[in-house]
Amino acid sequence: MNPLIAGIDLGTTAMKIAIFDTKGKILGNATIEYQLYTPQSYFVESDPTIYMAAIEKGFKQLEEQGVNLNEVTAIGFSLQSETMFFVDGNCNPLRNSISWMDNRAVKQSEYLTQKYGNELCYKHTGQVSWGANWPITKALWVKENEPDVFAKTKKILLIEDFIIHHLTGRYVSDCSMLSSTLYWDITTKKYWQPMLDELGMTEENFPEILEPGEVAGTILPEMAERLGLNSNVKVCTGAMDNAIGAVGVGAVRPGMFSESIGSTLAVCVPTNKIIYDDNRQMPIHYYPVKDTYMMHTFTSGGICLRWYRDNFCQLEMACAKMLKEDSYDLMTKQAAQTPPGAEGLSFLPHLSGSLAPDVNPHATGIFLGLTMIHKKGHFIRAIMESLGYLVRRNIEALSAMGIEVEEIRAFGGGSKSSVWNQIKADILQKPICITNSKEAACLGAAILAGKAIGLFESVEEAADNMVEVVERYEPNPNNQSIYDKGYAIYKEMQSDCVDLFEAIVQE
Repeated sequence: MNPLIAGIDLGTTAMKIAIFDTKGKILGNATIEYQLYTPQSYFVESDPTIYMAAIEKGFKQLEEQGVNLNEVTAIGFSLQSETMFFVDGNCNPLRNSISWMDNRAVKQSEYLTQKYGNELCYKHTGQVSWGANWPITKALWVKENEPDVFAKTKKILLIEDFIIHHLTGRYVSDCSMLSSTLYWDITTKKYWQPMLDELGMTEENFPEILEPGEVAGTILPEMAERLGLNSNVKVCTGAMDNAIGAVGVGAVRPGMFSESIGSTLAVCVPTNKIIYDDNRQMPIHYYPVKDTYMMHTFTSGGICLRWYRDNFCQLEMACAKMLKEDSYDLMTKQAAQTPPGAEGLSFLPHLSGSLAPDVNPHATGIFLGLTMIHKKGHFIRAIMESLGYLVRRNIEALSAMGIEVEEIRAFGGGSKSSVWNQIKADILQKPICITNSKEAACLGAAILAGKAIGLFESVEEAADNMVEVVERYEPNPNNQSIYDKGYAIYKEMQSDCVDLFEAIVQE
């Protein structure tokens, strides 16, 4: 029997599932979308039943595609972080699940900040502050605002814990997913007692802690029948989506840097020890490799290019529809015809504030250097270059912490553009590597599961077998001085406009 592995990516608005062989070849995939609710401002919730329903539909589609599900030996997961479930003793949800995007717990965030301070938070959790989006603040919100629900709650679960319990009957979580809850201590890899005390709970109210890529259990017979799988399938722990996407492009060793440009720009770099940022700007997460950690940031990314397309590129969108082409391809053709540096036009890509390493919730987007010579292609190229500068800013911050980047693996929508990949290589003066990972998160989940069931001895070996670099963009030294100057302007824009950002907010 040819062992196959299922990688399931439980995203914010859709689930993707893909089946891989041990060489990383994708044999079938399916995408199932689902809905979120926004009952009021800052509240984002979902029906807890949508996730298992999506998984069931996904396996059904794979069967219809002709994938032999009987050969699936393991299931692994890539998961949205921080989405929470409050369940009774039978794992029945007591309320809607609360999304990672939910920011209702401002009062609880302020309370924890005043009582414990951000420095203690950073020391024990790796997160730079008690943000209202973290699970500990939302759990306190439920305790204070829905006391009947909280009194009946036997377990507080993340999405991985909830799904694995349905599949195996076991309550488990993994260190990668727990590292942004703020009720888990990154220095001890145990639940953080002061936060349990705040909730009035014990470790019994939370899942058993496993490493990413461990076997959680064998699938329950009734679940195997529902999903069309054999009854010996092993269900394995996964990891948070951005980290596991990095695994899916083979960035599994210190010095390997991954960047993903989708709606957001996410950067990840693994380290073999916890490294704190003296400026307390770079958060620390647990990586999907045992006893490995990750510097990880994200901020506005491809959404900037989409904003420009939707508002100023109606002609390109209409032509693309008529020609059955991608509107972004028509836009990047214009960028490719524009000189490096966009002839002095610079852009600051903060359409919804900026995050680490230059945290400023009031930051906005700015075009600088506009003259009569500038056309649409200049604007498009300036936006693309700005994301390269933002990646360079992260690499510079990491270097100041003693973390050196040797190789960059790119994935996500932005990596499909050869023009953008070359721009980033020239700005960073480092090679940009593109892999065979068409579904990086699903492949990363499969890599962890393959290691968990013993098909590979390590995550590194699994990645070496299942991930292949298929394109490599070398930096053009002729563009180095242009982009060094552009990067200097980018940094000055970031720092010199702080007062203006504040003035805009005050108005």
